[in-house]
Amino acid sequence: MAEASDFIPPGSAASLSPVERAAIVLLSMGEEPAAAVLRCLSREELLDVTQVMSRLSGIKVDWVRASLQTFFDDYREQSGVHGASRTYLKRSLDLALGGQIASSVLNSIYGDAIRPKMQRLQWASPKWLAEQISHEHQRMQAVFLAFLPSALAGDVVAALPEGPAGGRDRVLLQMARLSEVDAELLMELEELVERCLAGLGQQGATVEGVKQVAEILNRMPGQRQQMVELLRAHDPGVVGEIESSMYEFFMLSRQSEATLTRLIEEVPLELWAVALKGAEPPVRDALLAAMPRRQAQSFEDLMRRGGPMPMSRVEQARAEIMAQVKALVDAGEIQVQLFAEDVVE
Repeated sequence: MAEASDFIPPGSAASLSPVERAAIVLLSMGEEPAAAVLRCLSREELLDVTQVMSRLSGIKVDWVRASLQTFFDDYREQSGVHGASRTYLKRSLDLALGGQIASSVLNSIYGDAIRPKMQRLQWASPKWLAEQISHEHQRMQAVFLAFLPSALAGDVVAALPEGPAGGRDRVLLQMARLSEVDAELLMELEELVERCLAGLGQQGATVEGVKQVAEILNRMPGQRQQMVELLRAHDPGVVGEIESSMYEFFMLSRQSEATLTRLIEEVPLELWAVALKGAEPPVRDALLAAMPRRQAQSFEDLMRRGGPMPMSRVEQARAEIMAQVKALVDAGEIQVQLFAEDVVE
C-alpha cells in the first residue's frame, strides 16, 4: 500500500475510486455518524478507508458533489424492504418453537453471539493475546482460537509458549476435534473475552529491538565487530538474532557486481530460482545484471519452469543464501554493504 507521501489526488471526480468516494462521504458526515459506519466495517475495510481519509487534502467541490450524488443514487435504488433483524426473528421463533430451540436456530444463522466480541480482538497483537490465554486449559485455548479469524489465530498459535505437557500441537488437535461448544464452556469463553477486551487498551507497544540494534551496528563506524563480540559475551542467543537481522535478503540489491558474481558462483542456480520467487524487483534486477546474458536467459527460463512456490520454501532458500553470504564475509572472501548509504567517487 502506498505511503501518505506517495498519494496522488485524482484529477477529476470521474477518476475517484470507490474507496475515495466512501472516504469523502464519511468526511462529509461528521464524527459521530462516521464512527457508527466505521464500527460496521471489517479490519481491512476500516484500514483502507481511514488511510485514504487521512491522505485526502484539497478536496474539490465537484469531488464531494459526485461522491454524495453516487451515494444517494445507490440509496434510492434500494427497495426499502430490509431483511429481518435478529430481534424480529427471535420473537417470531420464540412464538413458533420456544426459547431454547429458537436460540439454537439463531446461532446457526448468525453464528454464536460471541463472534462480534471476538472480532474486536483483531486489533490486539498476537503475542498479547497468547499471553492472555496461556494460563487457560487447552480446551479453552482451542475454543478461543476457533472463534478468531484464521490469520490472527495462526499468529497467536505461533506465539503460544510450549509447556511441559505439550503446547501448540495439542491445542491444534483440540481445535480440530471441536464440533459444538456447550453452554457452560461458552459462558467461560465469554468471561475470557470480556477480560481481554477490558485489557485491550493496556497492551504494550511493539518494538523491534533486534532490528533496531542491527541497524545501529550496521551504521557504527570502526569497532562494529568489537561491539558484536562484547554483546555476544552477555547473550549469544540475542547476538545470533541480531546478526541474522543484519543479513536480510534485500541487501543483495545494493551489492557490487563483483560481490554478486562471487555469490552467483557459490550458490546453485536452482536455489536462486526458489529464493527469487516474489522477490522485490531491485534484487532480481541486480542479480540478473551480474550474470552473463546467456546465463541470465537460462536462469529466467529456470524460474518460469519452477512455477508457484510455497512461501515457507522461499524463505528457507533465502535463509540458506544469506547464511552463505555471512560465511563468505566472515572468511574475508567478500565485502558487503549492509545498509543503504551515500557513496562518493
